[in-house]
Amino acid sequence: MSAAEGPLVVGVDSSTQSTKALVVDVSTGQIVASGQAPHTVSSGAGRESDPRQWWDALCEALRQCGDAAHEAAAVSIGGQQHGLVTLDAQGEPVRPALLWNDVRSAPQATRLIEELGGPKAWAERTGSVPGASFTVTKWAWLAEHEPEAVRATAAVRLPHDYLTERLTGQGTTDRGDASGTGWWASGTESYDEEILRHVGLDPALLPRVVRPGEVAGTVRDCHDLPFSKGTLVAPGTGDNAAAALGLGLRPGAPVLSLGTSGTVYAVSKHRPADPSGTVAGFADAHGDWLPLACTLNCTLAVDRIATLLGLDREAVEPGTSVTLLPYLDGERTPNLPNASGLLHGLRHDTTGGQLLQAAYDGAVHALLGALDLVLDEDADRTTPLLLIGGGARGTAWQETVRRLSGRPVQVPEAKELVALGAAAQAAGLLTGEDPAAVARRWNTAAGPVLDAVDRDEATFARISGVLSDAAPLLERDPSGR
Repeated sequence: MSAAEGPLVVGVDSSTQSTKALVVDVSTGQIVASGQAPHTVSSGAGRESDPRQWWDALCEALRQCGDAAHEAAAVSIGGQQHGLVTLDAQGEPVRPALLWNDVRSAPQATRLIEELGGPKAWAERTGSVPGASFTVTKWAWLAEHEPEAVRATAAVRLPHDYLTERLTGQGTTDRGDASGTGWWASGTESYDEEILRHVGLDPALLPRVVRPGEVAGTVRDCHDLPFSKGTLVAPGTGDNAAAALGLGLRPGAPVLSLGTSGTVYAVSKHRPADPSGTVAGFADAHGDWLPLACTLNCTLAVDRIATLLGLDREAVEPGTSVTLLPYLDGERTPNLPNASGLLHGLRHDTTGGQLLQAAYDGAVHALLGALDLVLDEDADRTTPLLLIGGGARGTAWQETVRRLSGRPVQVPEAKELVALGAAAQAAGLLTGEDPAAVARRWNTAAGPVLDAVDRDEATFARISGVLSDAAPLLERDPSGR
């Protein structure tokens, strides 16, 4: 047995580009062992991954955890949201999964909104207005472009569902991840049969929605993972809901996550329904709600600008009047799936460092513009903004968020919050606690607080103005259709 004080659990973060596994002591929150393995994403018009790579990466990450993983009493999977996984009758992928950042289904999103009552009706029904990231639009795209794949599909899963099912042999999901599909009705917390019928998806192909705190199954003994047979498997959830658990979020505490995508969210007691489509009305993983806004272009886009300029990502210089909208992959917030990057205000004396700072400003502007819509009206606007994700420890990111938000910023020292949230969910199965309370007991949100500075209203307003003026250009379909 390891030197842990209490039982051990495994929390997994199967993200866009890699899978991480943590073995955590339930009593203390100490990380006893960890492992990580990569997977690949296609480039070009689509963003796809072979789900079998996720499983192979999970196996490798757990192998790196050694004996500690074998001692674990429970496991939970946190995974990238929205991805469409189609499986045949043998449980094998029909085709590579369509990922959250694949925007080819933008025309189908527009059509579905029009055909089923408009944005307000969708928001009231599902909590969200579907964009190209939502699973329902990806299914509609697949039905239109690859009908043979649809005919071969015997089961439809989300990324975390796929991994959980390979552990247990049972098709399950949770309310947090289901709420990002576009075919789960937030008002009734059930699959919406009219939407499913409209897109030609048989409800029998979908996983059972497991309730918060319910056991999804146990680990079966037909694979080579280090778990003991009968190890408990928690419902798992989407990555943002897992991170919210990992922070032990209380209602009203705002989070800004800087990763491949950027997100702002907060736990709420109120079911969200934003007809503008800016805020996705997601459920969280323990019975509340997680209103969230997401951008497609965050750390990778800014790093790409730094690479093009031949600069270190921290080599920023105070900006002038230059504006850079780093919408390199299209954009979700604002909803501009056909957009590309836009530079405005370039002068002879503009420096590379100023261009790089403008890229940071453009990325953060999109997130902060959605923050007030995410928060409840009675939320305390002086509460520190929790800054998480891969970019959170970068000085340029921190200072840009402080300057454009005018809020104090707290940077939790815990790094793998999605995996920690999944571990807290697994721990809740053993202790009967609310997983968020487990995370608070582990003190996962602890970290330095950076004082508020005066908000840079002029830069924020300038970027908003350029975005408004350039909207017709950014909305144009580059294919000419």
